[in-house]
Amino acid sequence: MASVTYMDATRVYPGADHPAVNKLHLEIGDGEFMVLVGPSGCGKSTSLRMLAGLEDVNSGSVWIGDRDVTDLPPKDRDIAMVFQNYALYPHMTVSENMGFALKMAGLNKDQRDRRVKEAAELLGLTDLLARKPKNLSGGQRQRVAMGRAIVRNPQVFLMDEPLSNLDAKLRVQTRTQIAALQSRLGVTTVYVTHDQVEAMTMGDRVAVMKDGLLQQVASPLSLYEEPANLFVAGFIGSPAMTLLKGTAVDGGVQIGDTLIPVARDVLSKASTAKVVLGVRPEHLAVTEDDGVVVNVTTVEQTGADAFVHATLPGSSDQQVVARLTNQTPPPRGAQIRLTADPAKLHVFDAATQQRIP
Repeated sequence: MASVTYMDATRVYPGADHPAVNKLHLEIGDGEFMVLVGPSGCGKSTSLRMLAGLEDVNSGSVWIGDRDVTDLPPKDRDIAMVFQNYALYPHMTVSENMGFALKMAGLNKDQRDRRVKEAAELLGLTDLLARKPKNLSGGQRQRVAMGRAIVRNPQVFLMDEPLSNLDAKLRVQTRTQIAALQSRLGVTTVYVTHDQVEAMTMGDRVAVMKDGLLQQVASPLSLYEEPANLFVAGFIGSPAMTLLKGTAVDGGVQIGDTLIPVARDVLSKASTAKVVLGVRPEHLAVTEDDGVVVNVTTVEQTGADAFVHATLPGSSDQQVVARLTNQTPPPRGAQIRLTADPAKLHVFDAATQQRIP
């Protein structure tokens, strides 16, 4: 096992006018499950491929343990990669697919069979070893791809959106299996996904990227409760945090016709009077007497919860989302009052987009 370190690693594709990954500095601990997450084009897959040796590093360096692997070919890095499209050999059985890399490495048949059998037991593939990929479901194929990586006993697992081709229910099931398996094996794992729910439920820590830049790296709970900036606040969480543009005035923040009380000492830290207020859906509650009047535009029923989408009077372009639990949701078009937990309000500087502590 080994740690992984990106030291200001930069990748610029030929002909591009800006880096795909720009001075990435990230330390991943030995045995840690690190998730790289962000929208398409943010540089997360490129970062993974730089670690794998599939992309050149134009400046900076990449380390596995105490070895600088920046210029090493992939075969010398002691890593194993799981791809989005499984990449199984169609003419080989499950057993042959899982053991192929070991065969190429020169291990004898007994050693190969022992490792394949151990991995198959871990993944529940023992009864499928004689089948070929065409006779497997999507989830089974993904487990075979996992098994092919496990049998190599690498220092680092690299996973590039391995669940993207699975249906929603199978994704939930398989991501639980992967997280449990990684915890059992204790192998350092770097996992790439665009699904923030997947990132939050799987990673020991999550690194959020945008436009090739690392925005924040922290535990899932820290990202959710203390987002570093507006991008992280809006990206992490489902539904996303409500973000409302306003102006700092005496007594709080003016948003349209609504004044929301905010402590003066917080607002005084903003670089200008323009700020953005953020609040999670679960930190809003319906009230009868006080609170802010909103107009209900849509109600999403999900069973135990209902997500109420509403607008502020005089500011119809700014949406508010509240989660109601075990309550009868208001009808569309109704006016209701919402109050926010003051301790759960987030204030962002509109100019710098950073959260004000």
